[in-house]
Amino acid sequence: MKIAVSGKGGVGKSTISAALSLLLAKNGKKVLAVDADPDANLAAALGFSAGEQSSIVPISKQVELIEERTGAKVNQYGQIFTLNPEVADIAEKYAAVHGGVALLVLGAVKRGGGGCACPENVLIRALVADLILNKDDVLVMDMEAGLEHLGRATTSGVDTMLVVVEPGFRSVEGAKRIVEMAKEIRLADIKFVANKVDGADDEAFIRDSLPGQEILEYIPFSDSLRKVDRPGKSVLSEIDDEIRRKFTRLLEVLGA
Repeated sequence: MKIAVSGKGGVGKSTISAALSLLLAKNGKKVLAVDADPDANLAAALGFSAGEQSSIVPISKQVELIEERTGAKVNQYGQIFTLNPEVADIAEKYAAVHGGVALLVLGAVKRGGGGCACPENVLIRALVADLILNKDDVLVMDMEAGLEHLGRATTSGVDTMLVVVEPGFRSVEGAKRIVEMAKEIRLADIKFVANKVDGADDEAFIRDSLPGQEILEYIPFSDSLRKVDRPGKSVLSEIDDEIRRKFTRLLEVLGA
């Protein structure tokens, strides 16, 4: 099972990604969680302590690794380097583990001039392709809204693009743009989860704003989730029973 979780910043992508990852691990699955959002929050949501979080170096900042695998120096231009670097061992060597979940933080994909053909990007894209297409682990990828880490070559391995949306105009419009981008790279299975929903009016707003889209679950606005936003506390550590049931049901609907 390979799940890519996307949505506008602040809607709760990391919360959903962490909850799914932790529940899958609790169910005995070998889980690899990938933080592909430059505003990396997945480690905190998984319950890593502040010290553990500070020790995690994103792959895009692993200069020695990038230079070794691509044969090129970082931040130097006009170089010839391999476009097919060896990446099969990176997840095992560089992932941090907590709560039974292995976490790999990718860091930012550089942009510019129609796409940056730089060593960092080449390594990250090769790594993402390997994780999606060649690894047997259950994969939960916390994406940035732009889907920059994905390409046409990798989408065939993604089982579901789960778009997180909250009851607000900007969130809904951002979700629609994500759907358009996902279709451009031929990612076919796109589903939604509504987060921070406060009552029937919010549910109706989301349904009416996304006609024809499959909304798997409505996660209510929860003070208990706000309270676990602390170093060393996972999103599942102190949540109320209703929220836990919602997360569990979401996992079941996804077939994971």
